[in-house]
Amino acid sequence: MRAVLTLVLLAMCTFGFGQEKFDMMAVQKFQKELNTEYADAKTSPLNTEDLAKFKSLDFYPINEKAFVVAKFIRTKDEKPFKMPASGSIKQIYVKYGEAHFVMDGKELKLNIYRNIELSKREEYKDHLFLPFSDLTSGKESYIGGKYIDLKIPAGNTIVIDFNLSYNPYCAYSHNYSCPKVPLENDLAIEIKAGVKKFHN
Repeated sequence: MRAVLTLVLLAMCTFGFGQEKFDMMAVQKFQKELNTEYADAKTSPLNTEDLAKFKSLDFYPINEKAFVVAKFIRTKDEKPFKMPASGSIKQIYVKYGEAHFVMDGKELKLNIYRNIELSKREEYKDHLFLPFSDLTSGKESYIGGKYIDLKIPAGNTIVIDFNLSYNPYCAYSHNYSCPKVPLENDLAIEIKAGVKKFHN
């Protein structure tokens, strides 16, 4: 179990925090660091065969329109729950807030969560978890949706850069137990940004 938790923690990298304007260099850094993580046998979720021939993840072209500053609504008095997962290991989360934004002329909402156990660690005390799926899921991107790491905002807005979205480890191996995207975070639009589905 410790190994699985360690890998989960490694996956939760805090890229792009603190930016209020689109930052292409931050996205490029994210892509480079993700590729470095996946190329390293000590941190990679890839199996031995895929790791041996790994060169790079497949990313969508960097898309400035996939960067949004959303209205953040803090939701209080939410009850912690076990988020459904692809495997037997289910982690405890609590709904922390909602992000409201407009993309492609559509008003959208995403729920944002906090991992209870992870938040007890000093380095993750401000960490928030945003799982989502969209109309590219199962086509160009992973069928199970993607994740974005966020930071607790100081005010009533929160930056979401979908260019920083990445696949759950389950997209690369069935050996992991990954949180499933809640139905309320399934968006009825295409978001062509972030990591595409993995081709081994």
